[in-house]
Amino acid sequence: MADPDEIMLDAEMRMDGAVEAFHRELAGVRTGRAHPSLIEGLQVEHYGQTQPLNQLGTINAPEARLLAVQVWDAGAVQSVVKAIQTSDLGLNPNIDGQLIRLPIPQLTEERRREFVRMVHQKAEDARVAVRNVRRHSHDDLRKGERDGDMTQDDLRDYEGDLQKLTDSHTGLIDEAMKRKEEELLEL
Repeated sequence: MADPDEIMLDAEMRMDGAVEAFHRELAGVRTGRAHPSLIEGLQVEHYGQTQPLNQLGTINAPEARLLAVQVWDAGAVQSVVKAIQTSDLGLNPNIDGQLIRLPIPQLTEERRREFVRMVHQKAEDARVAVRNVRRHSHDDLRKGERDGDMTQDDLRDYEGDLQKLTDSHTGLIDEAMKRKEEELLEL
């Protein structure tokens, strides 16, 4: 049986991972402003392998409503264009040699609401991930109590700490969701 403190530390690290994954997913949601994180993780099929876009070229935002991708390999340009077109970002690439320009269109109210719903769904998925970590850690703590590694009072204390940890992480998720929602609805 693992030490209860190790179980709590592991739970905290895994919950932190769920929150970080949620932040990365939020970075990929378009808000009407150009930002390289919008497309850098986009998976591109090239030469039979799938790679993130940021490994095939340089991504920058020369203007507030424009992204530019300088593809390093001329043979990869069409693969990058295809990946951008098949993504759910709604961007139309303009090709100029090895430079791909992506104008960021103004979001319609309907599209903004759609993105808000998507952010809410991603937030719920992140909260579920945090609660799953809590459930697994709780099971490990109960197993320790059954095995005689801790008393019922210790178990109750650890359960309270685990719930506080869960609440703080779901709070972080909710805060990030609200910030992203405000960004999306900002005109």
